[in-house]
Amino acid sequence: MFENVKKNKLESGVIVAIFVVVITLIVYYICHAFRLGPFSIVFALIFSIASAWGSYYYSDKIVLSLNHARPATKEEDLKIVNILDGLMVTSGLSVKPRLYVTNDPQPNAFATGRNPENAVICITTGLLDKLEYYELEGVIAHELSHIKNYDIRLSCVVSVMVGFIVMLSDMFSRLLFWGGLDGDRDRDSKGNTIFMIIGLIFLILSPIFGSLMQLALSRKREFLADSTAIEFTRNPDGLISALQKLDADDNQLATANSATANMYIVNPFKKNTKEGKKKSSSLWSTHPSIEDRIEALRNLK
Repeated sequence: MFENVKKNKLESGVIVAIFVVVITLIVYYICHAFRLGPFSIVFALIFSIASAWGSYYYSDKIVLSLNHARPATKEEDLKIVNILDGLMVTSGLSVKPRLYVTNDPQPNAFATGRNPENAVICITTGLLDKLEYYELEGVIAHELSHIKNYDIRLSCVVSVMVGFIVMLSDMFSRLLFWGGLDGDRDRDSKGNTIFMIIGLIFLILSPIFGSLMQLALSRKREFLADSTAIEFTRNPDGLISALQKLDADDNQLATANSATANMYIVNPFKKNTKEGKKKSSSLWSTHPSIEDRIEALRNLK
């Protein structure tokens, strides 16, 4: 586990560095297209560093606001408050994560935050309504595992930063479509044309690269979080039953989006499959298949 924590911290730093470079290049290209002169690179660097800092320190607040989550209370949510209190003993975490609830019929949950000392667990009302005590315990233990393994820092940083890259790319694409960057054709040169082509290619590939990185990071950590959750609860049947119920539920998560989909315990986007056909993960899947996860859990018994 300590090796995974160290690896997650290192990968988080690398991703932040990549983000700064990518945002700097995108903003520099946009500034250059608007002919802002030598100040383009200075503005791009300031903008990218400021956005990286904000994404890192306020990622949990950004994600919670996107999900319209409210703090859990003993008066309304005593069951999950008690479950979290009990799991804190076995998890070995020194600081209890803040607990939030979002009003949505789909049973799902996620953890977020930049480190275990500033962590958040958010569950849906659908999860509260449809899962039994030990199933809820398995789900919350899974999210605590992400916190202890520092997966939350990695996934949250990636989610916010990938979403930011996609937003910038989309903004530039709209400007280009509206012709906002098309002017002073007599000033065009061969060098500017090549620069524009490279810039366009980069803007197209940036969100694709970011999404692929996001998907790869999510899938390989779900198995580890499942197994660590069993160390906390000593009850694989609870998590297995919870995953089966979550997978069978047909409700769509209203607040889900492509940038944060990888953070949930199961994919919030439900895909229709033919009856009897096994669901499997692919390159574009944010999570390993439920069948594979359940099989791995049964092998631990």
